[in-house]
Amino acid sequence: MTEFLVPLATFVCLVAAASAGAAVGVRMASRRADGDTVAIVRLAVNIFVVITSVVVGLMLNSAKNTFETNNRNNHALATEIILLDRNLRTLGPEAGEARRDLADYLRTGLGQGNILDADRRAEAALDAAGASLRSIKAPDGQRLALWNDARELYRQVVRERWIFVDAAGGAIPAPLIVALVAWLAAVFAGLGFGAPRNGIVAATFVATALMLSSALYLVLEMDRPTSGLIGISNAPFERALAEVQR
Repeated sequence: MTEFLVPLATFVCLVAAASAGAAVGVRMASRRADGDTVAIVRLAVNIFVVITSVVVGLMLNSAKNTFETNNRNNHALATEIILLDRNLRTLGPEAGEARRDLADYLRTGLGQGNILDADRRAEAALDAAGASLRSIKAPDGQRLALWNDARELYRQVVRERWIFVDAAGGAIPAPLIVALVAWLAAVFAGLGFGAPRNGIVAATFVATALMLSSALYLVLEMDRPTSGLIGISNAPFERALAEVQR
Protein backbone atom coordinates (compact mmCIF):
# COMPACT_ATOMS: atom_id res chain seq x y z
CA MET A 1 0.00 0.00 0.00
CA THR A 2 2.86 2.39 0.84
CA GLU A 3 4.38 1.77 -2.59
CA PHE A 4 1.22 3.29 -4.13
CA LEU A 5 0.46 6.10 -1.67
CA VAL A 6 3.96 7.63 -1.71
CA PRO A 7 4.06 8.13 -5.53
CA LEU A 8 0.48 9.46 -5.46
CA ALA A 9 1.39 11.98 -2.76
CA THR A 10 4.52 12.87 -4.74
CA PHE A 11 2.46 13.58 -7.87
CA VAL A 12 0.11 15.88 -5.94
CA CYS A 13 3.03 17.70 -4.28
CA LEU A 14 4.85 18.27 -7.58
CA VAL A 15 1.77 19.64 -9.36
CA ALA A 16 0.98 21.84 -6.36
CA ALA A 17 4.59 23.11 -6.22
CA ALA A 18 4.55 24.02 -9.92
CA SER A 19 1.22 25.83 -9.48
CA ALA A 20 2.54 27.71 -6.45
CA GLY A 21 5.67 28.71 -8.32
CA ALA A 22 3.62 29.95 -11.25
CA ALA A 23 1.37 31.98 -8.89
CA VAL A 24 4.40 33.59 -7.27
CA GLY A 25 5.83 34.32 -10.71
CA VAL A 26 2.64 36.12 -11.72
CA ARG A 27 2.76 38.29 -8.61
CA MET A 28 6.45 39.06 -9.09
CA ALA A 29 5.83 39.95 -12.74
CA SER A 30 3.21 42.47 -11.67
CA ARG A 31 5.93 44.08 -9.53
CA ARG A 32 8.40 44.11 -12.45
CA ALA A 33 10.90 41.58 -11.15
CA ASP A 34 14.25 42.04 -12.91
CA GLY A 35 16.08 39.44 -14.93
CA ASP A 36 18.64 38.82 -12.18
CA THR A 37 15.94 37.39 -9.91
CA VAL A 38 14.85 34.90 -12.58
CA ALA A 39 18.49 33.96 -13.25
CA ILE A 40 19.15 33.24 -9.58
CA VAL A 41 16.02 31.10 -9.36
CA ARG A 42 17.09 29.11 -12.43
CA LEU A 43 20.56 28.59 -10.95
CA ALA A 44 19.06 27.26 -7.71
CA VAL A 45 16.79 24.96 -9.72
CA ASN A 46 19.81 23.56 -11.59
CA ILE A 47 21.51 22.77 -8.28
CA PHE A 48 18.45 20.92 -7.05
CA VAL A 49 18.25 19.03 -10.36
CA VAL A 50 21.83 17.79 -9.96
CA ILE A 51 21.24 16.72 -6.35
CA THR A 52 18.01 14.89 -7.10
CA SER A 53 19.58 13.14 -10.11
CA VAL A 54 22.35 11.76 -7.91
CA VAL A 55 19.92 10.67 -5.18
CA VAL A 56 17.56 8.98 -7.68
CA GLY A 57 20.52 7.11 -9.18
CA LEU A 58 21.61 5.91 -5.73
CA MET A 59 18.05 4.84 -4.85
CA LEU A 60 17.65 2.96 -8.12
CA ASN A 61 20.96 1.17 -7.62
CA SER A 62 20.01 0.27 -4.03
CA ALA A 63 16.60 -1.05 -5.12
CA LYS A 64 18.21 -3.06 -7.93
CA ASN A 65 20.69 -4.64 -5.50
CA THR A 66 17.91 -5.44 -3.02
CA PHE A 67 15.81 -7.09 -5.71
CA GLU A 68 18.71 -9.16 -7.07
CA THR A 69 19.81 -10.25 -3.60
CA ASN A 70 16.32 -11.33 -2.59
CA ASN A 71 15.80 -13.13 -5.89
CA ARG A 72 19.08 -15.00 -5.45
CA ASN A 73 18.18 -15.94 -1.88
CA ASN A 74 14.75 -17.01 -3.13
CA HIS A 75 16.29 -19.63 -5.42
CA ALA A 76 18.83 -20.65 -2.77
CA LEU A 77 16.11 -21.35 -0.17
CA ALA A 78 14.04 -23.39 -2.63
CA THR A 79 17.15 -25.40 -3.52
CA GLU A 80 17.91 -26.05 0.15
CA ILE A 81 14.36 -27.38 0.65
CA ILE A 82 14.73 -29.76 -2.30
CA LEU A 83 18.08 -31.01 -0.99
CA LEU A 84 16.58 -31.50 2.48
CA ASP A 85 13.70 -33.52 1.03
CA ARG A 86 16.04 -35.75 -0.96
CA ASN A 87 18.14 -36.33 2.12
CA LEU A 88 15.02 -37.26 4.07
CA ARG A 89 14.12 -39.83 1.42
CA THR A 90 17.36 -41.66 2.05
CA LEU A 91 16.36 -42.07 5.71
CA GLY A 92 13.45 -44.26 4.65
CA PRO A 93 9.82 -44.46 5.84
CA GLU A 94 10.68 -43.00 9.25
CA ALA A 95 11.24 -39.63 7.60
CA GLY A 96 7.77 -39.64 6.00
CA GLU A 97 6.27 -37.40 8.68
CA ALA A 98 9.05 -34.83 8.29
CA ARG A 99 8.53 -34.80 4.52
CA ARG A 100 4.77 -34.29 4.94
CA ASP A 101 5.42 -31.39 7.33
CA LEU A 102 7.85 -29.88 4.82
CA ALA A 103 5.25 -30.16 2.06
CA ASP A 104 2.67 -28.61 4.39
CA TYR A 105 5.03 -25.67 4.98
CA LEU A 106 5.31 -25.07 1.25
CA ARG A 107 1.56 -25.40 0.65
CA THR A 108 0.71 -23.07 3.54
CA GLY A 109 3.21 -20.44 2.45
CA LEU A 110 2.17 -20.54 -1.19
CA GLY A 111 -1.49 -20.38 -0.16
CA GLN A 112 -0.81 -17.06 1.54
CA GLY A 113 0.51 -15.65 -1.75
CA ASN A 114 4.09 -15.26 -0.55
CA ILE A 115 5.95 -18.05 1.20
CA LEU A 116 8.44 -15.58 2.69
CA ASP A 117 5.88 -13.71 4.78
CA ALA A 118 6.21 -14.25 8.53
CA ASP A 119 3.10 -16.46 8.63
CA ARG A 120 2.60 -18.35 11.90
CA ARG A 121 0.98 -21.39 10.32
CA ALA A 122 3.82 -21.79 7.83
CA GLU A 123 6.34 -21.33 10.63
CA ALA A 124 4.54 -23.96 12.73
CA ALA A 125 4.67 -26.44 9.82
CA LEU A 126 8.41 -25.86 9.41
CA ASP A 127 8.94 -26.30 13.16
CA ALA A 128 6.94 -29.53 12.99
CA ALA A 129 9.24 -30.78 10.22
CA GLY A 130 12.21 -30.14 12.51
CA ALA A 131 10.55 -31.92 15.42
CA SER A 132 9.75 -34.93 13.22
CA LEU A 133 13.33 -35.00 12.01
CA ARG A 134 14.70 -34.95 15.55
CA SER A 135 12.46 -37.87 16.54
CA ILE A 136 13.95 -40.20 13.90
CA LYS A 137 16.08 -43.01 15.34
CA ALA A 138 19.45 -43.67 13.71
CA PRO A 139 20.62 -47.14 14.84
CA ASP A 140 23.77 -47.44 12.71
CA GLY A 141 26.63 -45.17 11.70
CA GLN A 142 25.54 -44.71 8.09
CA ARG A 143 22.02 -43.64 9.01
CA LEU A 144 23.43 -41.41 11.75
CA ALA A 145 25.54 -39.58 9.16
CA LEU A 146 22.49 -39.13 6.92
CA TRP A 147 20.45 -37.93 9.90
CA ASN A 148 23.13 -35.38 10.82
CA ASP A 149 23.24 -34.15 7.21
CA ALA A 150 19.47 -33.75 7.22
CA ARG A 151 19.54 -31.77 10.46
CA GLU A 152 22.23 -29.48 9.06
CA LEU A 153 20.18 -28.90 5.91
CA TYR A 154 17.11 -28.19 8.05
CA ARG A 155 19.03 -25.60 10.06
CA GLN A 156 20.18 -24.02 6.81
CA VAL A 157 16.58 -23.81 5.56
CA VAL A 158 15.46 -22.10 8.78
CA ARG A 159 18.43 -19.71 8.63
CA GLU A 160 17.77 -18.78 4.99
CA ARG A 161 14.08 -18.25 5.68
CA TRP A 162 14.64 -15.79 8.52
CA ILE A 163 17.30 -13.93 6.56
CA PHE A 164 14.69 -13.50 3.85
CA VAL A 165 11.94 -12.41 6.23
CA ASP A 166 14.21 -9.83 7.88
CA ALA A 167 15.32 -8.42 4.51
CA ALA A 168 11.81 -8.06 3.11
CA GLY A 169 11.25 -4.52 4.45
CA GLY A 170 13.46 -2.72 1.94
CA ALA A 171 16.70 -0.79 2.21
CA ILE A 172 15.68 2.77 1.25
CA PRO A 173 15.04 4.85 4.40
CA ALA A 174 11.88 6.95 4.63
CA PRO A 175 13.74 10.25 5.39
CA LEU A 176 15.59 9.92 2.08
CA ILE A 177 12.28 9.56 0.22
CA VAL A 178 10.88 12.62 2.01
CA ALA A 179 14.00 14.64 1.15
CA LEU A 180 13.80 13.56 -2.49
CA VAL A 181 10.15 14.62 -2.78
CA ALA A 182 10.98 17.98 -1.14
CA TRP A 183 13.83 18.60 -3.59
CA LEU A 184 11.65 17.66 -6.56
CA ALA A 185 8.96 20.02 -5.29
CA ALA A 186 11.57 22.81 -5.12
CA VAL A 187 12.57 22.08 -8.72
CA PHE A 188 8.97 22.22 -9.90
CA ALA A 189 8.32 25.42 -7.98
CA GLY A 190 11.37 27.03 -9.56
CA LEU A 191 10.39 25.90 -13.04
CA GLY A 192 6.85 27.13 -12.52
CA PHE A 193 8.18 30.54 -11.39
CA GLY A 194 9.73 31.35 -14.76
CA ALA A 195 7.53 29.30 -17.08
CA PRO A 196 5.05 30.80 -19.58
CA ARG A 197 1.38 30.55 -18.62
CA ASN A 198 -0.35 28.36 -21.21
CA GLY A 199 -2.00 24.96 -21.53
CA ILE A 200 1.00 23.23 -23.12
CA VAL A 201 3.27 24.18 -20.22
CA ALA A 202 0.66 23.04 -17.69
CA ALA A 203 0.24 19.69 -19.47
CA THR A 204 4.03 19.29 -19.57
CA PHE A 205 4.27 19.83 -15.81
CA VAL A 206 1.51 17.25 -15.18
CA ALA A 207 3.11 14.70 -17.51
CA THR A 208 6.55 15.18 -15.96
CA ALA A 209 5.15 14.87 -12.44
CA LEU A 210 3.38 11.66 -13.49
CA MET A 211 6.58 10.26 -14.99
CA LEU A 212 8.66 11.03 -11.89
CA SER A 213 6.00 9.59 -9.59
CA SER A 214 5.88 6.43 -11.70
CA ALA A 215 9.66 6.13 -11.51
CA LEU A 216 9.52 6.47 -7.72
CA TYR A 217 6.80 3.80 -7.65
CA LEU A 218 9.02 1.38 -9.59
CA VAL A 219 11.96 2.04 -7.27
CA LEU A 220 9.86 1.38 -4.16
CA GLU A 221 8.40 -1.77 -5.72
CA MET A 222 11.88 -3.14 -6.47
CA ASP A 223 13.02 -2.22 -2.96
CA ARG A 224 10.27 -4.42 -1.48
CA PRO A 225 10.42 -7.47 -3.78
CA THR A 226 8.31 -9.78 -1.60
CA SER A 227 5.14 -7.76 -2.25
CA GLY A 228 3.55 -5.62 -4.92
CA LEU A 229 3.48 -5.90 -8.70
CA ILE A 230 7.24 -6.27 -9.19
CA GLY A 231 7.74 -9.11 -6.75
CA ILE A 232 10.03 -12.08 -6.90
CA SER A 233 8.43 -15.21 -8.29
CA ASN A 234 7.11 -18.11 -6.22
CA ALA A 235 7.97 -20.48 -9.08
CA PRO A 236 11.07 -21.94 -7.32
CA PHE A 237 8.91 -22.92 -4.32
CA GLU A 238 6.21 -24.36 -6.57
CA ARG A 239 8.87 -26.56 -8.16
CA ALA A 240 10.16 -27.45 -4.70
CA LEU A 241 6.63 -28.48 -3.64
CA ALA A 242 6.31 -30.65 -6.75
CA GLU A 243 9.59 -32.35 -5.84
CA VAL A 244 8.57 -32.91 -2.21
CA GLN A 245 5.21 -34.40 -3.23
CA ARG A 246 6.69 -36.91 -5.67
